[in-house]
Amino acid sequence: MADYANETSGLTTSRPKSSGRKWIWIGVPVAVAVILAAVLGGVLGSRAHKNDKNNSASGAAADSGPSPTGEAAASQAASIKEAVGLFPTATDSQYLLPLYPSTTNTAAFTTPTFHESNNAALAWPKDSFQPSNPKPTSVRPDRPRLIAPSYKWQALPQLIQNDPYLKFWNETIFGNATQYYGLEPVQYHLDGGSGILDNAREIKMRVKAFAYAYRMTNDTKWLDRTFSELQNAVSDSFGPSGTAKWNPTHFLDTAEFVAAFAIAYDWLHDAWSADQRGQILSAMKTYGLEVGNDAFGNSSTGWWANGIEGNWNCVCNSGLTMGALAILEDDDSGLAEQILAKTVPNALANCIWAVSSDGTWSETANYWYFGTTGLAEMTASLLTATGSDFGLLKTNQHLELTGYYHMYVNGPGSLFAYGDHGPNKFSTTANSMLFWGDQLNHPEFVLYQRDQHDAPEPNSMFWYDPSVAGAFWDGLPLDRFFDNSTDQWASMRSSWTDQNALYVAMKAGTLQGHQTHNDLDAGDFVLDALGTRWAGELGSGDYLSEGYFNSDAQDAQRWLYYRKRTEGQNTILVDKANQLVSAHPSVNHDSSGTQQGSSTVLEVPKDSTAYFTADLTSAYDKVNSFKRGIRMINGRKQVLLQDDIDASADIMWRMHTNATVTTDGASATLKIGDKTVQMSILNAPNGATFSTGDAVRFSDDPPLPEGQVDQPNPGVTVVMINLPAGKYSLQVLFNPQWDGMSANDFVTPPSVPIDSWSLTSHN
Repeated sequence: MADYANETSGLTTSRPKSSGRKWIWIGVPVAVAVILAAVLGGVLGSRAHKNDKNNSASGAAADSGPSPTGEAAASQAASIKEAVGLFPTATDSQYLLPLYPSTTNTAAFTTPTFHESNNAALAWPKDSFQPSNPKPTSVRPDRPRLIAPSYKWQALPQLIQNDPYLKFWNETIFGNATQYYGLEPVQYHLDGGSGILDNAREIKMRVKAFAYAYRMTNDTKWLDRTFSELQNAVSDSFGPSGTAKWNPTHFLDTAEFVAAFAIAYDWLHDAWSADQRGQILSAMKTYGLEVGNDAFGNSSTGWWANGIEGNWNCVCNSGLTMGALAILEDDDSGLAEQILAKTVPNALANCIWAVSSDGTWSETANYWYFGTTGLAEMTASLLTATGSDFGLLKTNQHLELTGYYHMYVNGPGSLFAYGDHGPNKFSTTANSMLFWGDQLNHPEFVLYQRDQHDAPEPNSMFWYDPSVAGAFWDGLPLDRFFDNSTDQWASMRSSWTDQNALYVAMKAGTLQGHQTHNDLDAGDFVLDALGTRWAGELGSGDYLSEGYFNSDAQDAQRWLYYRKRTEGQNTILVDKANQLVSAHPSVNHDSSGTQQGSSTVLEVPKDSTAYFTADLTSAYDKVNSFKRGIRMINGRKQVLLQDDIDASADIMWRMHTNATVTTDGASATLKIGDKTVQMSILNAPNGATFSTGDAVRFSDDPPLPEGQVDQPNPGVTVVMINLPAGKYSLQVLFNPQWDGMSANDFVTPPSVPIDSWSLTSHN
């Protein structure tokens, strides 16, 4: 299934391995495939974690008396960091999440914090550019001015020597740049309605790596390779001639090309010849900035500028802003000034509001990557170029919560990847976490992201604050609830650092207002345990399918495709019909408040629990009442999923899995490799049994548009329970077969109506 990025985290490598990945992964990013060649050889099973020094570092801290402060604290934190190295010992080969050692280190694994320091070996120096009255059109006197100012380039070599993360990332970036160097320039490929976005983001990814390598070495081979990539992107063989070259009708493409050219122009400004600078500037203006300036008054190319609170607005405004800032003072046409007068207020009115009041991104967990990368690059460029973010960081006071959204939407079996997952990511990463963490004073965001597989890229080298110390998980609650009415979802787990941990997430929320990227999926859930995902998401359909993005109305063609229909989700189906887009669920939830401590090994208390319930009645026709609840029980070793429903038509319980499923009446056994999850229907209603089927549309579903087909879902089994119309309490218990846990260790919870659930109702 398409639980995007194929990720997992944890302590051991006992998870079942296979020659192929376990969830359908649609649109595998070529960028990842390229990066892996350079990165994973040095990551899988062999990160620079210095286990032999852990005990001595911990012991030294324990005997050192009162905790130091100021420069002494910064120095001690740096020494501990050097002694331990990277916290993860490896990156999991299937899900690409970090693997942590099973250990206690009271010196290194401490409360997240930043230790301010004036020591150039440990922290960034202060920026001398501090304008008293910042303006978007008044830029710093030196280059570069976008994201990575000169003073940081000067400080970077010494910081790399003293910080294991910067050292690892630097080596990885050079490895990736070397891989890209040997490839032919990106070839033009128009992917139907998706345009040339892959081309743009791959070029941007390469340009950043080449430019970084040049500035760190002054080796002109990197400069030459950058220029050949840029020349190719404006050549006669690359798309149509004239202003349509960068495909402004799909303006994301244009914006990402402008961003790539802006970085090349700015970071290498002093290395280019006057003729080269002129060519790059001219291309940016002709194919990007001029059409971008016009787009604000053109509904066919600039629709994203009008009330669009999502990735389109962020990415488009970001690219144009970066291009305008790059050419300011080199171009006297006034174009840059005109663009900045539009992009900054437009992003303030639209882009930043894609983050809801609980931190959730308005589209999907995967589109968070695209939107936040655009917003972070725009904000960072304005800060470094002009000395101000002009309100992008503070106007939406909930922006600082979006880092928690990203952390909690990730489980050991990857993202809770509801809805569409988007195109290939290439230059798009989660490294906005490093930027938000630094700018909004959330060291836990920095500590979380620095361990991730996508951390090593040029932006990270300048967004990362090397004065950070501690472990992101120390003091972090296991559960979090996101209850803005458009989102309404829950995340619950048994550990942040055990790759075999139990994780469940479930959503309710509205079924419109997500930039036409959602599914009809109220009540949808995922479940991870034993190092793999047992209930998962199918992800995107074919973006080129007829009517896929035309509307999210009840009769929209989008809802004809299996992966978008209610039957393609892990929820209840009534009368085999789609849910109602007018749904307005209400939710209830609670948690025992269990937090992980310093150790990567968490002994979960027996009474530790969390639950999330949703009234989904409004999502259905022919339903009198329906509440769904999910909870962890037995010290977070088991999961209970309950549906209290009264319907006047047939009811079908559905769950999509990659497991091999064997059914026996009210019991089912799921197997992946040598791991097993037992499912049982408690207090089974008359006739309630498990059955299985393929993940395909029903034969009597409304027909697809003429000539269209559904995406295939190979290897996916649908587990089902079918009941006639009536009133039921359908209770399904999930029992992962944990090592060392006998049958007597599992519990059978009491039958409790969802309305009566509490923290102690199932003790």
